[in-house]
Amino acid sequence: MKKRLLFLVILFLSWTANAETIYVTDDLELTLRSDSSQKSKIVKMLPSGTPLTVLKRESHGYIKVQTPKGSKGYILSRHTKKNHTNSWYLKIATEKLEQLRSKSKQIETELEILKSEHTNEVSDNRSLGEQKDQISQELSNLQQTTANTLQLKQQRDQLQERVVNAERELQQLKRDKQTLENSTNQTWFIYGGILAFAGIFLGLIIPRISWRRKSSRWDTF
Repeated sequence: MKKRLLFLVILFLSWTANAETIYVTDDLELTLRSDSSQKSKIVKMLPSGTPLTVLKRESHGYIKVQTPKGSKGYILSRHTKKNHTNSWYLKIATEKLEQLRSKSKQIETELEILKSEHTNEVSDNRSLGEQKDQISQELSNLQQTTANTLQLKQQRDQLQERVVNAERELQQLKRDKQTLENSTNQTWFIYGGILAFAGIFLGLIIPRISWRRKSSRWDTF
């Protein structure tokens, strides 16, 4: 039973793989009949371009076919063709044209967005350029200010060093003055002592000289 079922499946798949597809011609609508005769019952009206699966070819110009929805019947072979109909190609071309138009509009929209973004980018670049120039100028000013600050610092350090040296010189002058004053005071003290000694000495000597002179006078008389 399983072998028979497998055989039927393989047979069906082979038939499906070998099935030929044809298309209704560009006529408006054609009849799908129940038998291979113009007098047989009409099963369905087939629009132009309807794909049909060939089930069997009859010798007197009819083909047994099946529609995509499963309807089976007969149709004259002269009303079919192996390729798609012109209307089908026209439909496909129209659809592709609409797709291209839609895509073209989309590309135009994206292009406008890109143009707008480019304009904004140019404006941003210009603004960034101006900011860069401003920052460069500020940096140059800062460098100049830094250089001036360094120069002022050097001048301040030099002035401080000169002030320190001047203070040292002033202290030295004060010490020299004090030394000189002390030396002068000592000199005057020595001079005073000498004068005092000289005064005492003269005070002792002069009276004796006077007494001797008087004694000499008395001896003369």
